[in-house]
Amino acid sequence: MIDLKTKYLGLELKNPIIAASSGMTRTIHLLEELERKGAGAIVLKSIFEEEIAVELNKQVSKMNQPTSIYPEIFDAFDYSDMEDSVSKYLFLIEEAKKKLSIPIIGSVNCVSSDEWTLFAKRMENAGADAIELNMFVLPSDLTRSGSDNEKIYFDVIEKVKKEVNIPVALKISYYFSNLGTMIQKLSESGIDGLVLFNRFFSPDIDIDNMKITPASIYSTPSEISISLRWVAIMANRVKCDLAASTGVHDGAGVIKQLLAGANAVQIASVLYKFGFDIIPQMLEFMKTWMEENQFSSIDDFRGKMSQSASKNPAAYERVQFMQHFAGKGVH
Repeated sequence: MIDLKTKYLGLELKNPIIAASSGMTRTIHLLEELERKGAGAIVLKSIFEEEIAVELNKQVSKMNQPTSIYPEIFDAFDYSDMEDSVSKYLFLIEEAKKKLSIPIIGSVNCVSSDEWTLFAKRMENAGADAIELNMFVLPSDLTRSGSDNEKIYFDVIEKVKKEVNIPVALKISYYFSNLGTMIQKLSESGIDGLVLFNRFFSPDIDIDNMKITPASIYSTPSEISISLRWVAIMANRVKCDLAASTGVHDGAGVIKQLLAGANAVQIASVLYKFGFDIIPQMLEFMKTWMEENQFSSIDDFRGKMSQSASKNPAAYERVQFMQHFAGKGVH
């Protein structure tokens, strides 16, 4: 018998494939379909700190504070929708817990440790099995130091952990000057899991209409390399679980991340590209691969290719092509 079960954030998952926070996890109908297709857990579409702030009767001008993003974020929302977003989000959690049997993880997109952190308790009371903090502080404010930016992460974790008893995960980017050390320090902050890594809106310029437009909206399979490298480097060196995100588009990608040391794998872009039927295809690939390699459970091979277990650990730190790979005669 092939056993695909895994543990993530202290939760038992029937398999390591998690539907990541996205538009595909915004309604109860979509959540039910994701469970039917085999998802091991679901991270709900993020509610934004700014939406919570409106419900808390904050002044829009408050968003000009250094720790927050630009007030133009409000242009993306309708005020009446923002006022209802908190109650709708809590209702979605409640409905999901009534109708689904897999873990439901609430998600907050946040950039400060302001009063919004009180909302975490309401998510727990609604029934969320865990909370994922989706954080990225863009280092564009030249008046703030790197340590000032990093402190925000720890402030948010401290405040949220004081509010809830359920597991808390942190989804981060790789834009830190000392990424390995930062990942390690975050893992020691009391959080239960780290998700490596965020994928963000990337700007482009429409030169014909003079507008800022989105660049690549969806990830590609080649983007797996960044998270794969850092999951492999940090596996067995952190004090929390690791989930891999971005660039996982098939069963082979899931296997790679598990071999690197991930406890679970989040997918989103592939759901947009190929639909929910990709999940059973990925699961079937995993079972076949495990049978062929005589593994009966994920624990039999998880982390076998992490840097700490690899016979060639330097391969994860090689960042430049040797001449052999670059091509002879190229100068």
